[in-house]
Amino acid sequence: MAGFQLAESGSVPFLEALRDRAQAEENSWLAERLDRHASDERRHGQIFAHALKQLNKHVIDFKKLPQKTVDGKLDERKRSPFFDAYFQGYSQEQLKPQNMEWAVFFASTYILELDASKDFLRMANTLPEDESHSANLKKGMTSIAQDETGHAAYLREAMERYLGLAATEQAIDEWRTRKVNAMLAMVTNFVQKGGQMASMVEEGAPVEMETSLTSQSNSVLEKVAA
Repeated sequence: MAGFQLAESGSVPFLEALRDRAQAEENSWLAERLDRHASDERRHGQIFAHALKQLNKHVIDFKKLPQKTVDGKLDERKRSPFFDAYFQGYSQEQLKPQNMEWAVFFASTYILELDASKDFLRMANTLPEDESHSANLKKGMTSIAQDETGHAAYLREAMERYLGLAATEQAIDEWRTRKVNAMLAMVTNFVQKGGQMASMVEEGAPVEMETSLTSQSNSVLEKVAA
């Protein structure tokens, strides 16, 4: 739940920056959908934050943790193996919202939103309904799955508007392959670490319901990998 909260809430600033860019390009159709997308992700983060609060836990404020440096500079090498593989060949600069190619955003995010919609629904279906906390989380995750389905739909339409049908299918195939490679990279990294994962939660109620952590690359994008 902590991973999902960070991924959902962390994607909001990225999506809002893309919305502003679409508005500047006078693409009201895309700007409206990106605005709705950002609003949905903010709500999704709140759902998971609330679920953690029910367990008397909250996400660690990573901004307050000491950051490792190399020669006095932040060490940026410890990035997500999932994202490193998923966006292989793209620099951090190319993945910033002001620079990212629209076709890359549409296709990469489409795959993750489509898969997330199915994964969230599967997870929701495993939760029991005879206990209030689980029942509420089940409802919340089911609604999130529905939102993700809608996101995938507008992204598919956007691709077809920008690329045409044939190029859209080609882009989907490429990013589907990238997703498989990214999942393999993530699992390999997990095994190499002996199955150990750093904790993302602390005891106690959160000071704020929504994290301010941001993600540079569409982490609409790490909801599955988280």
